[in-house]
Amino acid sequence: MKINIQPEADIIIKTLREHGFEAYAVGGCVRNAMMGLDAHDWDICTNARPDELRAVFRDFNTYDYGLKHGTLVVTAGGGSFEVTSYRVDGVYADNRRPESVTFTDDLSLDLSRRDFTVNAMAYNDEDGLKDPFGGAEDLKNGLLRCVGVPENRFNEDALRILRGLRFASVYGFAVEKETADAVHRNARLLRNIAAERVREELLRTICGKNAANVLDEFRDVIAVVIPELSETFDFPQNTPHHKYDVWRHILHSVEAVEPSPELRMTMLLHDIGKPRARTTDENGCDHFKYHQKISAEMAETILRRLRCPSEFIKTVLTLTEWHDLRFTGGEKQVRRVLRDLGEENTRMLFAVQRADIAAQSDHLRTEKLAALDLAERSYNKILAQNRCFSLAQLAVNGNDLLAVGVKKGKNVGALLHLLLEEVIDGDLPNEKHALLERAKSEIKKI
Repeated sequence: MKINIQPEADIIIKTLREHGFEAYAVGGCVRNAMMGLDAHDWDICTNARPDELRAVFRDFNTYDYGLKHGTLVVTAGGGSFEVTSYRVDGVYADNRRPESVTFTDDLSLDLSRRDFTVNAMAYNDEDGLKDPFGGAEDLKNGLLRCVGVPENRFNEDALRILRGLRFASVYGFAVEKETADAVHRNARLLRNIAAERVREELLRTICGKNAANVLDEFRDVIAVVIPELSETFDFPQNTPHHKYDVWRHILHSVEAVEPSPELRMTMLLHDIGKPRARTTDENGCDHFKYHQKISAEMAETILRRLRCPSEFIKTVLTLTEWHDLRFTGGEKQVRRVLRDLGEENTRMLFAVQRADIAAQSDHLRTEKLAALDLAERSYNKILAQNRCFSLAQLAVNGNDLLAVGVKKGKNVGALLHLLLEEVIDGDLPNEKHALLERAKSEIKKI
């Protein structure tokens, strides 16, 4: 099998070989190249020891912050590449990193410490593929299998549990039975992993093409990361608007929205508060009043626990709290939504609502989608015609109001908002003269 190695990475491999050392591209870059996918990070392994690496690459720009573990970062052609000595890991005391490493001359020993067989392959043009654990066959069969004993791999580094789910979601791999069983048995170990690491793997997992299936098959694992989700498992929705329980509605909605982290996370959490909001009427019909507010409150706790960035949290909470808004399609309503959410969040709200509707029953689906279509047309028209929906677009500002006699203070802001409301309602044109005349008529009332 011939793999096209990135030219700069190939320079590093050939440089090592010219100095008498073994050198291979290794891990995810080999896997992706074999799958016909872009390989963004070309990692290289070699039997050269750390001090020998420095000597080999003395004419290159290098960074040795990982050299105690055998890794030298080498710059070539404007890119940076990790070059790592073959090694065997010592004891993993914290379910994350080895306390020590021992260098070796045996490539197979180095590959044996890696997580999954599809990531335990090495390649160079002269020697071809080195695959002691059957990674190529597993890759051909779309199977994710641990190298060696799964229990050992996950106890060494519990983050591999989520990495496995991410690979299954992103690449559509099936998880081999022994590996899957070990994932379920060891899910609790994720509690020992830093929130930031968990968050990054979770976001990549929920953005995968096979996210819904993976989330369902490994929902016990996801519940270790987000325990609140377990409340939605098999929780019924006895209402004409739904045909799935809360958890399966969430899964279908995740699947139905484009794979951006904000949108996928919104769909994962948008109905998480429903079990806490449910009431049942005398006819046995369930109601979930204020569930969007409860869901947003729960989502904030979850996202802060995962240490998500502030802007990310703000976006997801906004979309969660607004996801159940019933659009009429009218321009006034859309302008008010734009006023409160802004262009980008309003656009995302449409996507959230489409995904939500797609995961519901057929009850009133045609009517819901028609209203949403009309609202989107209004949105596009408002933006195309630069219709006013914000204070920034208003033809007057605070200084203009002060100039016609409005007193400084909160009255200025209150009057600007009043003018904006009347412009949105169509009662007043967004023209400076008309706005100032209207402001003058209010001065006596203030």
